[in-house]
Amino acid sequence: METDKPILLSGIKPTGVPHIGNYFGAIKQLVEFQTVGSHQSYIMVADYHALNFVQNAGDMRDLTRELVLTYMASGLNPEKVVLFKQSDVPAHTELAWIFDTITTMPYLMRAHAFKDGEAKNKEVSVGTFNYPMLMAADILLYNTAKVPVGHDQKQHIEFARDTAEKFNRTFGETFTLPEEFIVPEVAVVPGLDGQKMSKSYNNTIPLFSSRTDIEELVMSIVTDSGSDRPENVYAIHKLLKTEHELESLYTEHTGKYKALKEALIEDLDAFIAPLRERYHELASDPRTVLDVLEKGGQLARERANVKMEEVRRAVGVS
Repeated sequence: METDKPILLSGIKPTGVPHIGNYFGAIKQLVEFQTVGSHQSYIMVADYHALNFVQNAGDMRDLTRELVLTYMASGLNPEKVVLFKQSDVPAHTELAWIFDTITTMPYLMRAHAFKDGEAKNKEVSVGTFNYPMLMAADILLYNTAKVPVGHDQKQHIEFARDTAEKFNRTFGETFTLPEEFIVPEVAVVPGLDGQKMSKSYNNTIPLFSSRTDIEELVMSIVTDSGSDRPENVYAIHKLLKTEHELESLYTEHTGKYKALKEALIEDLDAFIAPLRERYHELASDPRTVLDVLEKGGQLARERANVKMEEVRRAVGVS
């Protein structure tokens, strides 16, 4: 596997059933990067981050397996990308602790997750409060050049850059500064209710939905009876076809919400069906995920360990 290309790092938490928002917001771009071949991609299952949400061992294992299968069914090739589990690389948490020692609490209180928890009077866990440092470690550990993120996740990159700069000032030049990569037209994938598609909002369309489920979900999309065009339907439809392709359909069926939802059902099923078939094919072999993660974990550890030795020397513990 090539190692001289700039590094692209991406991670998704295994916290629920993957949905089309995950695909269009992140996975699709990763497959395109793989095809172009401009970067060496490190694709991480962020299971330590997921511990803030999933605290059942069986669920964690099942969700991790499902996410790896999702990556592969969507087109990621473990022979071309490093597909690994965060917890298989101990350097992530070691580097996060080192970053903790140069980071102040007021700085971390700027994080969106902490501010959101405070606003809702939630009891914020240390893991939630501290997650920006673990995320900075995730990114900086691989000398990452590019990180694909949604528009609402830009702060993650800002934290990583700030941390790299502070470490470099304190201990000497060690880390490169990563850049975010945002695809503007799918920066926020809309859900069934018009909000961002998210498991926490219960407004998703699972990526491997059956035809029956697709029908039920699309028919439940919230529409505004005061508009000629159902905007929430159209917003999802734009993920599958260009605005030019949709223009005649939506003009011909102005005000006919049922017909437009039925058209979306057909296009969604045509898109999902081959992914669904590939997913079930991969899932039929129980060794598939284990073998991929074993190989990917070894490659990620090798690269991470080189960086950690440099960090240990910089701070004086090696």
